[in-house]
Amino acid sequence: MLANYLIGLREGLEAALIVSILVAYLVKTDRRAQLRWVWVGVAGAIILSVAFAVGLSLSSEALSERAEQIFAGVASVIAVGFVTWMIFWMKRAARGIKGELHGRMDTAVGMGVAAVALVAFFAVVREGLETALFLWTTGQATGEGAVAAIGGLLGLATAVVLGYLFYRGALRINLSTFFTWTGVALVIIAAGVLSYAVHEFQEAGVLPGDAAKAFDVSATVPMDSWFGELLRGFFNWTSTPSWLQVIVWGAYVGIVLTLFLKASRPAKPSVTAPEAVPTGAARP
Repeated sequence: MLANYLIGLREGLEAALIVSILVAYLVKTDRRAQLRWVWVGVAGAIILSVAFAVGLSLSSEALSERAEQIFAGVASVIAVGFVTWMIFWMKRAARGIKGELHGRMDTAVGMGVAAVALVAFFAVVREGLETALFLWTTGQATGEGAVAAIGGLLGLATAVVLGYLFYRGALRINLSTFFTWTGVALVIIAAGVLSYAVHEFQEAGVLPGDAAKAFDVSATVPMDSWFGELLRGFFNWTSTPSWLQVIVWGAYVGIVLTLFLKASRPAKPSVTAPEAVPTGAARP
């Protein structure tokens, strides 16, 4: 559940920061009448993300065993690609995202309420779809879809609270440090999902080497023990991985983590919390 909580928190906080920046800007520029359309866009993004998650589950259940394995493997690779792109994009774009969002909202207000709703929708839906896909793949990898959903929802709930506190000016944290450490954790989680994808492809006969096990520590670390469950939940640990799984896991962590930490060294505090609404100002 910890890994899923982290996924929900990281993705949810990005979306919450974006929404709080949009809301704070409209309030600051005395355009409160447009706020309802921001929430319409946010609601649309949430509905689409939930529908996407439900669609993934229904599609998987309707497939044969081999087709389901291939489907889960492909979805896992796509999820890893999205998450990898996201952590690098956030590191690169965070410092300029506030001004970019302000510019988009200015343009949208001039075009009408539908454009305002669309700005909010597209700002949030990417995070929502990524969250749904990654939580689904981690649930498939651990075999605990319900736990993955609960952990993700708790993370999202925490993100909403933090986003509100940022908006009100009641909370200040170094967002660059936060996104760096959570980015490191997500790289480790994504490596486990990628290893799971390799396993599914091997089970389906798409990739070779399923019988070539790198090691077997099932007697030392039973998968049904609390420690085994913890390792499986966070690292997608398996006590009998194939050599190909180990190689892919190590290559992904080694390459992606090195590049990410290298990109993070010169970074300064990223997205600044939106301006607090002045005392006495009407709440949105």
